[in-house]
This record gives sequence, structure tokens and C-alpha cells, in this order.
Amino acid sequence: MFLRTGLLVTALALLTACTTANGPTAPSVTINTHNGGPLTWTTGTASWYGTGARTANGERYRPDGITAAHRTLPFGTRVLVERVDTGESVVVRINDRGPFIKGRIIDLSRGAARKLGILEKGVTEVRITALNDPIRSSSQEASSSTN
Repeated sequence: MFLRTGLLVTALALLTACTTANGPTAPSVTINTHNGGPLTWTTGTASWYGTGARTANGERYRPDGITAAHRTLPFGTRVLVERVDTGESVVVRINDRGPFIKGRIIDLSRGAARKLGILEKGVTEVRITALNDPIRSSSQEASSSTN
């Protein structure tokens, strides 16, 4: 009886830890890379977007660029995006914020979506891996060199 109650309490604690007020969250896993830095990956749904004038970091949006929007990763972070179903992948640079649709973890530019082969489908399950510390875009470098 006590064993069964203990297992039930443990299961409930685990379920509670995996949910938020907005519903379940994708698990995030951090491992150490060969150079000692952290490498974080998570799985979830990716989508793509093809319109916009400016990105959240101030760059002009280039639909055929290989960039993406993420809610929290710093601008300039390079991210490996791998399709779960086919293994196809692309490395994108984070330059925008989003996605703003519940359940999605990354919004790809049209160019990145084309490389992954999801233009027609629109969405797909992916694993995303942050590859590095943020890198500066050429426009960010130019503006910081003039300050």
C-alpha cells in the first residue's frame, strides 16, 4: 500500500513538473560539448513565415535567407534544425522573435523551410540544437563599430 502511494505521488510530481499554466512544455536537454561549453537541444513543432519588413533585431527581413525566429535564444545564435521524420537539417541564425502560435518552438524563414523541404507542409516536428554563443550579424557589427 505504501509503495503504491509513493509511486503515485512520484508520478504526479513528475507530471506537474512537465506542465505549466500554458500546458505541456518541450523537454530541454543540456549536455557538455567537446570544448566544455553547454549544448542545448529540444524537440517540437517548426513552422515558417514569408513576410515582414524588419526582424526583431532590426535587420531587413530576407525571405530567402537562412534565418529563424525563436522566443528566447539570443540574436545571432546559430541553431541546427533537424526534421525528426527525415533527418534533413539546416543551420539557421536567430534574428527574430516568435513563433507566437502555441505549441511551436521555432519559425523558419522561407529559405530555411525550403532547405528542410517543408514549404508545402507548412509545419513539421524538429529537434533544435543551439550550436554556439551568439554571433553578430554584419549590420550589428557595423553599428557597434560606429559607437
